[in-house]
Amino acid sequence: MPSKATKKLDNVKAFVLYLMRNINYPMTFVTVNDVVMQTDYIMYIDLAEAFQEMLEGHLVKESGTDERGDTLYEVTRRGAMIAEELSRDMLPDVLDEALRCAFRYLDLKKRGVTLDCSDRRLPDGTFDVTLTMKEKGKIILCTTVNVDSEYRSRLFRQNFRDRPDVILRGVTALLSGNVDYLFDK
Repeated sequence: MPSKATKKLDNVKAFVLYLMRNINYPMTFVTVNDVVMQTDYIMYIDLAEAFQEMLEGHLVKESGTDERGDTLYEVTRRGAMIAEELSRDMLPDVLDEALRCAFRYLDLKKRGVTLDCSDRRLPDGTFDVTLTMKEKGKIILCTTVNVDSEYRSRLFRQNFRDRPDVILRGVTALLSGNVDYLFDK
């Protein structure tokens, strides 16, 4: 009988293989990590361990380098077969949501959108958190929010990095008035 840790890693592998197979183009490990982290299903340490096992088990393979010289990975034929088999045991809604999140994230990345997050402690103990999104060097979103604690500053910055597409859509919807449910009428 497999241990809980083995079963957990098998689930992580199935999840990652499913995403990589459906995205269907080579990615760096950093991009794979960023894609997987768009959901809250997998922790980095589990991904790193599972990814190493997938490499050793010939489920993913190196397939060249990107423009920065970082190694690209893709799913092997064996990995695709295993992803197909193991994904049947996973909730389709979870897989669909993860794939939607991955494509939204990759869309911004493909467009060359870059993110910058910073904070600054003020004399009164609060923090100014500045969040900037640029596309091709042009600022497409920049906002500074004052928050009451270092914890909240960290939370804002992490959410901005994890869900930039959601932040952009949300701010755009709010400013254009397309979210009537938020306003008293």
